[in-house]
Amino acid sequence: AIKHIIEPMKPNKFNIPAKGVCSKDICFTIKDDKLYDVAFTGGCSGNSQGIARLVQGMEISEVKKRLRGLRCGKKATSCPDQLVRALETIGVQNLKKV
Repeated sequence: AIKHIIEPMKPNKFNIPAKGVCSKDICFTIKDDKLYDVAFTGGCSGNSQGIARLVQGMEISEVKKRLRGLRCGKKATSCPDQLVRALETIGVQNLKKV
């Protein structure tokens, strides 16, 4: 299930479950078609923090282009790839503010 979190200062904040990786979920904010405040729950702390800092303020289309299809070891996906899938999920779902 996708949670759409509404906060007064962050109306476009999302918390989406990750699948097939060590991270449990991914939180992020979208503003003006750019990605902010990315945080992974669980997983490799250093790698997750690195990804979050590298994509801070990046256009969503660029994040998708750079991270789509990355794999972690023998897994069919990775935390960066799960971030792309999360972005695609909210795009498809077109969630409404609640």
